[in-house]
Amino acid sequence: MVKFYQHKYSYDYSWNTVSYAFLNRYPNPFATHVLSVDTLDHRIDAETGELVITRLLRKTNSVPRWARSIMRGNDAYILEEVKVDAETGTLVSKTRNITHTRLMKVEERQFLMADRDNASRTLCRNETSIVSNIGYGLNSKIENFSISRFSDNLVKSRKGMLYVLDLAQRKGLFRQRLRMEQPPSPSSTLVD
Repeated sequence: MVKFYQHKYSYDYSWNTVSYAFLNRYPNPFATHVLSVDTLDHRIDAETGELVITRLLRKTNSVPRWARSIMRGNDAYILEEVKVDAETGTLVSKTRNITHTRLMKVEERQFLMADRDNASRTLCRNETSIVSNIGYGLNSKIENFSISRFSDNLVKSRKGMLYVLDLAQRKGLFRQRLRMEQPPSPSSTLVD
């Protein structure tokens, strides 16, 4: 049986700010289980104009005692594909595990959308499906444990995003970025 989890929330930051923070969310003190993030590919889709980024994440987590005999090692590799559409103000992230798939398959979709009614707010939706087909009467136990852990990790993930947003704001990264995007005023034009 497949277990589903959905969660909706919002950030009180613009979509530009949240999407920037999302792509730079690691490392942070709430994601110590994320050991590495490697960008495998990034490109602009010629048909849609979307920025498409493919990354490989290496994560670790403690394994419950009852699962140690069927799971080799604590590390897991996660494939993430992110599509950013600046025209519509949407970022869609799809992740799936590529290790331990015999034990369970986890697929997560995260949507970040500009709030059309409030430019300083970003709406978020997280959808996750977890399925185990290992058998031996363990499917339900694995799925229930995984949904519970996923829910706990989502709280940490949101704290991590808030940490990155706050850190970037304190360091003035977003103000600098906004200044770079604005055309120069006549008084700031350089003359040789």
